[in-house]
Amino acid sequence: MQSWLSDQISFDPAICHGKPVVRGTRVLVANVVGAVAAGESHQEILADYPSLKELDIRACLEFAGQLTAMESVET
Repeated sequence: MQSWLSDQISFDPAICHGKPVVRGTRVLVANVVGAVAAGESHQEILADYPSLKELDIRACLEFAGQLTAMESVET
């Protein structure tokens, strides 16, 4: 699987307190992933965030997937 993270997701302390955003925007990865989780279609998300592209949504989901793969949860 090709990774878009280096090109699509950025972290900058001066932008949104360093939280991961879609590069070149102030759109939080968490907002995009949350919209998908809430059942919004990609078309609805693109309408809500006109600066995004389909590739950006996929990069956000890939980021979330990779993040969860690195976490361990103690029960």
